Amino acid sequence: MNSKFCDYTALTLVIIGAVNWGLIGFFRFDLINLLFGNLSWLSRVIYALVGLAGLYLLSLYGRVGSMSGMGNSRNE
Repeated sequence: MNSKFCDYTALTLVIIGAVNWGLIGFFRFDLINLLFGNLSWLSRVIYALVGLAGLYLLSLYGRVGSMSGMGNSRNE
């Protein structure tokens, strides 16, 4: 599977999770709960996928750090 596809999919899931947590924090409104039911099996799967996507994106720190060092080489 393409790494870029995994990155964008994980980022999308984490954004959905962040928006949901923002709605919960500001308005006490759980969008996932509204759409899929109060901790139904489907909402639990969505929460689990968001959590896994967050863990996957931890690897982004290492990849961004290694990419930023690539452009710093100078020809002397």
